Amino acid sequence: MSSKERQRAAARRARLEKEMAERTTRARRRRQAQAIVGASAALLLVVAGTVWLVSSLGDDSSTDSTASADTAECAFTPIPADQRTPQIKDVGLPDNQQPNTGAETLTIDTNLGQITAKVDRSDTPCTTASFTHLAEQNFFDNTKCHRLVTEGIKVLQCGDPSATGDGWRETDGTGGPSYRLTEENLPTDKRPPYPEGVIAMANSGQPGSTGSQFFIVYGDSPLDPNYTVLGTVTGGLDIVKQVAAAGDDKAYAQQAGGGHPKKEVTITDLTVGASQG
Repeated sequence: MSSKERQRAAARRARLEKEMAERTTRARRRRQAQAIVGASAALLLVVAGTVWLVSSLGDDSSTDSTASADTAECAFTPIPADQRTPQIKDVGLPDNQQPNTGAETLTIDTNLGQITAKVDRSDTPCTTASFTHLAEQNFFDNTKCHRLVTEGIKVLQCGDPSATGDGWRETDGTGGPSYRLTEENLPTDKRPPYPEGVIAMANSGQPGSTGSQFFIVYGDSPLDPNYTVLGTVTGGLDIVKQVAAAGDDKAYAQQAGGGHPKKEVTITDLTVGASQG
């Protein structure tokens, strides 16, 4: 090989080595740039995820604590249409979310005078909500207290929307709203479970069968603790005792006991409002 050929070969090798070195440098820089971008993206994802997690946990904690502290989740179960009788009155459903704090005054205006009671939402948030809803719909207005019991237990039962007008019907005591709710505030640890002066909710004897009917206890009554204690009478219990003194017609003697009160009691208006004391 001549000297010129050797020089040309050396020049080619030098150019090739230079090109390879430049390619290697460019490839290394690309890898570095990609690594930096990838790390930055990963960092951004981690930061964003951390911010989202913290904010989400903060929101959930705030929402849950507020809900659990101030409200109760109530279930108002509609009665299927094919099971509703003419004695069932449809006035819609209360809201499922209800306050569970604060005292309410239940006021029952009757043809014989006024009966009042104190209701505590912390004990009966759902029952109080139901009562309030029904009262706002004038559900109880012009209805009669259809049952009085003077033997064994001492109660005056009211709240059937179909118990209206003159005289009595065989269906009296079978009416209610178009939904049912679960029992609350059962006096399982009280003796007697239903002392004089409490107002409790009637039901069919089956769990979750509370409707609109209620009974005012005018003397200690050893009932099984299966009925929601709604509140405590603060005025007008003497009216109930006057009705009891007049007796009943024994219409229910062979069934649940008692009968229609001989001294009729008609609810002219029923309201539930914030307690003043």
